[in-house]
Amino acid sequence: MSRYSKFHFSNKDTNRSGWSTMCELLSYLWPRHQPMMRFRLIFATVLMLIAKFTALGIPYLYSKVVDILSKDTGHAVLYIPLWLILGYGLVRILSSLCSELKDTVFAPLRFRVVRTITLRCFEHMHRLSLKFHLNRHTGAITRAIERGSEGVETILRVGVFSIIPTLIEALMVLLVISHLYDWRYTVLVCLAILAYFLFTIWFTSWRIQIRRKMNEINNEANNRALDSLLNYETVKYFGNEAHEIKRYDDSLARYEKASVTTQMTLNGLNFGQSLIIAVALTGVMILAAHDIVAGQFSVGKFVLINTYLMQLYQPLNFLGSIYSNLRKSIVDLENMFSLLAQDPEVENQENALVLPASLSEAGPAKIEFRDVYFSYDADREILRGINFIAEPAQQVAIVGPTGAGKSTISRLLFRFYDVNSGGVFIDGQNIRDYVQSDLRASIGVVPQDTVLFNDTIGYNIAYGRLGCAQEDIEHAAKLAQIHDFISGLPDGYQTYVGERGLKLSGGEKQRIAIARAILKNPRILILDEATSALDSRTEQAIQQALNNVARGRTVVTIAHRLSTIVQSDLILVMIDGQIKEQGTHEFLLAKNGFYASMWAIQSKQSDE
Repeated sequence: MSRYSKFHFSNKDTNRSGWSTMCELLSYLWPRHQPMMRFRLIFATVLMLIAKFTALGIPYLYSKVVDILSKDTGHAVLYIPLWLILGYGLVRILSSLCSELKDTVFAPLRFRVVRTITLRCFEHMHRLSLKFHLNRHTGAITRAIERGSEGVETILRVGVFSIIPTLIEALMVLLVISHLYDWRYTVLVCLAILAYFLFTIWFTSWRIQIRRKMNEINNEANNRALDSLLNYETVKYFGNEAHEIKRYDDSLARYEKASVTTQMTLNGLNFGQSLIIAVALTGVMILAAHDIVAGQFSVGKFVLINTYLMQLYQPLNFLGSIYSNLRKSIVDLENMFSLLAQDPEVENQENALVLPASLSEAGPAKIEFRDVYFSYDADREILRGINFIAEPAQQVAIVGPTGAGKSTISRLLFRFYDVNSGGVFIDGQNIRDYVQSDLRASIGVVPQDTVLFNDTIGYNIAYGRLGCAQEDIEHAAKLAQIHDFISGLPDGYQTYVGERGLKLSGGEKQRIAIARAILKNPRILILDEATSALDSRTEQAIQQALNNVARGRTVVTIAHRLSTIVQSDLILVMIDGQIKEQGTHEFLLAKNGFYASMWAIQSKQSDE
């Protein structure tokens, strides 16, 4: 897949079945190493069964009360069946109590599962390789995770303890009817239930395709809105507000159309279900009325079967909408599980080695690229046989025209990608053999395009070493020549920087990035155009600070301004993915090659 291509789920994930999605979800209901949560599931199931069994007794006791009170003695009723009435009330209370207790007992497990799956998905997003995140549509992914979390909660709330209990109750009612009435009633009720289920499943399965289409349109709309807001300044620069509004409205219009279709089909589903229930109830009542007239039934038995059917069809009626919501939630969950099914391209090896991260732990590191070939796409090779060594505490600079592969060097060093062939080594060991978190902890970076969290300045600096003292944050800020600026702000280090740091200038953001790298105290420091956003005066002050920070550690500098790397121990000149020249500043000038021509051009521009 091209690194510029549009993100999409793999075929194996989009074709996952609803059954496999449900099985994967239900596996979370029996968590390992959490016996209390397992006990909650068992206890909630017992309460659910008690609630259904007691619910069966409610119509029976009610019918007995009707029979006694409707006896034709020619006089007033001889006695009030008080014990039956009290029993009827107690059974209703017990059924309701067990039902509510069931939800109370199950709720912690339900929300724990939602939390576990959502957190796992968030964690997995951070485990995925840089290639995935370059291809992703952030709005679509965040919406998929949000809908998936809601889907998990819906399935556990209305699926596990609504559909299954309803099926159990339907079976119980059928058994009672077959025992108390003749085969005609049993057959009629069975046919009605079967017709109801078949119609609901068929109609809902048809509607689910519409829901999938709605999700796609919704993802597109959210992605367009988020992308437009993130690029707010660009929209303003070109005056394209009307264009962005039209693009968003096009997606909303298609979503509106799909929503109307969904609502209309839902109305058709509800009417079909109600029709089946009404026909079945009418048929049973006609049959029961005939038997009463024939003297085969008492009024109580007529009331009993009517009550049982109402008790059965009421949850069946809800079951239709529940099943529809369940299928909708499964579709929503498919996207989330598809994200979880994405395999990271860069994984830790078995028995991966620990790499000391801090400069104080092991001193500066040795970096070596051995015959490295790499490409983002199969048809375009970026690096072609890169060889160089950065000795401990040495400063190596990489220069060259745009697109030469300079930034790719830093990405490979962080192991955001694995090389096609050759190897990248730190301290003589291939970086594939190290734990990725240790590897990245040992490298600090000041990127060309600094993106900050929408939090305080203090938080963004402290991100280099979470949990550090305020004195350490201020010391790093002083070295990065930004402490005085921060102190002059009304809220100081508690000043919020805005979305992606947009409240700060480019130079201010870059100095915060420098302070963050200083605070991390890594063995290796990567400076990727670290002073590109600064004016000449500030650049000189920052360059001095960077020189102080770089002393004693291995530094790789990716530079455009050659004036910032003249003191480097080794300068690599990259052209078309290859190192064409290398040496010190004086050596390369004396060679009078590509580097010398670049120096001459920049010197002339500086003089002008």
